[in-house]
Amino acid sequence: MTKVKICGLKRKEDIEFANILLPEYAGFVFAASPRQVSAEQAAKLRAELDLRVRTVGVFVKEDINFIKRLAAERIINVVQLHGDESQEYCRELRRKINLPVIKVLRVRNIESFESTIDYECDYLLLDTYTKTAYGGSGQRFDLEILKNIKLQRPFFLAGGLDAKNVHEALEAKPYAVDVSGGVETDGSKDFEKMRAFIAAVKGSRENE
Repeated sequence: MTKVKICGLKRKEDIEFANILLPEYAGFVFAASPRQVSAEQAAKLRAELDLRVRTVGVFVKEDINFIKRLAAERIINVVQLHGDESQEYCRELRRKINLPVIKVLRVRNIESFESTIDYECDYLLLDTYTKTAYGGSGQRFDLEILKNIKLQRPFFLAGGLDAKNVHEALEAKPYAVDVSGGVETDGSKDFEKMRAFIAAVKGSRENE
């Protein structure tokens, strides 16, 4: 069954919404972003979040010692690398931290997948390539590309998803779908949009 990740939680209200709706994953963004949180903010949010929801720390070329600290303090359960982290960086991270790792692949075309073979990670996250940012653009890449690709790892699918179009994403058989802006109103998480998104995914699960 496809799982749901709601990314960019940063307010007490966001945690309250997540505790009611129980997505499988909740993302805390530690990279520069309007949704960025500090370690201290994330610790407070994690303390209030239902333990059934796994927390994903989102990083862009972050100091590994900082990630190690968040892992040791159990603020995060999963590491998501959203930058141009090298193979060496991934190997060092896995030596120091015993948590699942998601490596983001920014998809531009079918050639974008050539670099995925050797990444030391547990999951891929497919997001839309944009020249000026590492993610969060709200744009969708052409899902037809995936029909000609056989990925070696389970993958999260992101990029411009919302309750109205997530059914198209589910046809690609992702391990999980990842949403942020698609469940927001005026830059803040919207309970009804979160509920509708999760319901759309759940409805597809029941029809499998």
